[in-house]
Formats: sequence, C-alpha cells, structure tokens
Amino acid sequence: MAPDNRSVGILGGTFNPPHVGHLALAASARAQLGLDLVLLMPANIAPNKPASQGDPGAERRLRMCELAVAEMSGVQSCALEIERGGVSYTVDTLQKIHDEHPDAELTLILGADTARTLPSWREPRRLLALARVAVAERDGLDVSSVRDALGDLAGAAEIEALSMDRIDVSSSQVRELVADGLPVGELVGSEVARYLAAHHLYTGGD
Repeated sequence: MAPDNRSVGILGGTFNPPHVGHLALAASARAQLGLDLVLLMPANIAPNKPASQGDPGAERRLRMCELAVAEMSGVQSCALEIERGGVSYTVDTLQKIHDEHPDAELTLILGADTARTLPSWREPRRLLALARVAVAERDGLDVSSVRDALGDLAGAAEIEALSMDRIDVSSSQVRELVADGLPVGELVGSEVARYLAAHHLYTGGD
C-alpha cells in the first residue's frame, strides 16, 4: 500500500476462489466512494466459518487474488492476514493498517447480509471506530436493515450504501462447476481459470 493512498477500501473473504462478483464489488466501491485503493484481503483462517471442502490453502487463495486483480486499476491483493497467521479477525487487520498508515481513511466493504452480523464480530465497537462500512444493498437488504441489526452499535457506525447490479455467482458454485469438469473462465477470469487447471484445484487431483 503506497503512502499516497489516503482512502483505502478493504474487501475481505476466503476467496476460495475469487470470482467476478468480488471484483465487481471492489470496482463499484472504488468508483462510488472515490477510493484511492481497494485491497482484496484473503483470510488466513476465517473466524466462525469452517474451511470449505477442497480449500487449496491460504497461499494459493492469495495467488488467485493476485491473478484476479492484476489488470485492475486501483485494486490490489493484500497478504496481511495470511502473513499474520492464525484466525483472521477484521478488527486486528484494520488496527494494523491504521497503525502503519494513520492518515488513511479506511472503509470496510461488505454485503448487506454480512454487515448485519457485525455485532457478533470481535470488538465491533472498536472496528467501527477504525473504519466506515460500505454496504452493498441486495436481496431486499439495505442500509436501514443493517442499522436495525446493529442495534446500539448503529450510533457508532458510519455507513455508506453501494448500489450495483446483482451478479449471480458464488465461490461454491465455481468449485462445483470445476469438479464437474465445466469451464469457469467467465466466472473467475482467464488467469484464475488457468491457475485452477494447472494446479488441479477443486478436482480432487494432485
């Protein structure tokens, strides 16, 4: 992350694998919020989420993120959570970025369904003090529903709405298609698709 990036978005996840929906969310957030940079932040171990079947490991998920964003302007992959090791708590990630770049304005990018679970995250009040939250509204869930779910945390939260067309793709769908021997280039991009094939990911091969 360059020192001149004063407004930074963080889009976390397992990215197992990253797909066009993730990239569209990153690009929409950057454009709509005027962010200098969006970081695609693969988790080392996601809290409260069991590892997906056939997880190729954090290093390979990071490599796929690098390939996915290689041609995107203002979007980068970030190895911070993987390098830290252990369970990847978002509040620790935000604190680390803030400590290293105290002048940066941080924005946590979430889907509305995920944003509604923030009260159950580690130290949600400190998290909300470190970053505003950009919420992708979808499936009838919007910023108002997120504020309702936050309860007494809502007053501490700075929330921005993101509008974007729904993209019907999920990592589990990609894994199932690969396992069935079907092409996934349109869902993950050509470079990630080649990486999946070269390393026999999600096929049960070596």
